[in-house]
Amino acid sequence: MFSRQLSSFDRALIEIERALSTALNGVPEATRPSPAMGLSEAKLNAAERRHAAGLMRVNHTGEVCAQALYSGQAAVARDAATRTQLLAAAAEETDHLAWCGERLDALSSRPSLLNPLWYAGSFALGAAAALVSDRVSLGFVVETERQVEAHLGEHLQKLPDADARSRAVVTQMQADEARHGKTAQAAGGIDLPPPIPMLMRIASGIMKAVAYRL
Repeated sequence: MFSRQLSSFDRALIEIERALSTALNGVPEATRPSPAMGLSEAKLNAAERRHAAGLMRVNHTGEVCAQALYSGQAAVARDAATRTQLLAAAAEETDHLAWCGERLDALSSRPSLLNPLWYAGSFALGAAAALVSDRVSLGFVVETERQVEAHLGEHLQKLPDADARSRAVVTQMQADEARHGKTAQAAGGIDLPPPIPMLMRIASGIMKAVAYRL
């Protein structure tokens, strides 16, 4: 069997297809069963359901951004091993995207209407970081996962106590994000200069505030 080497045009088409499927398809196919499987759906009142849906929409948007970030980094990564690591992490993030999409469906809600915008911005940011160097790119992963792990911890405190299914999903996501960060650091990721983590927190705060409602 012969395999054809992908041209730049081929790669561009693949990235466009990935972007469209990620930003516009709320529930992709997961490779792992949802942590919510086997748990009963909670009886939430209208306010609790809206709040849980808003938090899970934020988490879903965060996974859209993660897909875009990793794809942008992998597209211009210099080292093949770094590219492989980024794509492997992106594949695991697809599980998170699917799980969050399933929870939104169960909560009678929808993904963020601005997901295409979030995807485009994150892809550009990932590519820009990777253009500097692979170590900066991996450092960006470390800081991103550090901040995501923290915000998922906040969501575990904010989710309705009865919503065990959403809590199970967020708990597993938090564990996976922590592992991604440690893996990127072990692979050579560097600490980013002080202004960058602060700007990342500001941008993340804006995204979370908007995605919770839209």
